[in-house]
Amino acid sequence: MAERQEQTAPDAVLTRIGQVVMLHHAGDREEARRRLLELWTELGEDGDPLHRCTLAHYLADTHDDPTDELAWDLRALTEAEGARGAVAVRALYPSLHLNLAADYVKLDRTEAAIVHLRRARGAAGVLGDDSYGDGVRAEILRWEGRLGEGV
Repeated sequence: MAERQEQTAPDAVLTRIGQVVMLHHAGDREEARRRLLELWTELGEDGDPLHRCTLAHYLADTHDDPTDELAWDLRALTEAEGARGAVAVRALYPSLHLNLAADYVKLDRTEAAIVHLRRARGAAGVLGDDSYGDGVRAEILRWEGRLGEGV
């Protein structure tokens, strides 16, 4: 029984993150940020890297300041690198790099944006033939069109 509880515990954290993300998508950005930050504190530095990656990834979206958004997206990438053994993380890399590319565009740092867009494209081979994979690939194409020849 204890083994089964250990296997379901990580899903509980991801479910909690998902519930707060729904709150954010419903328009309550401030409350979503507050709850995600509480969960970040609860997980602590020794929390599961996949959980911390996912949390930082969504926390970035709750910030208005592009510098804060970039800081959280960089933190998400760092946590993903700490969870390399997790299969789920590989599918996150294209999205993580796309978010960083968008952050750098907002900060008028086109060269850095292009670097991360290239990394997103390079990581896209792991994406499945599903709505998530299709959406990420479409986003890569959109950003390639936006950033032009340098990509």
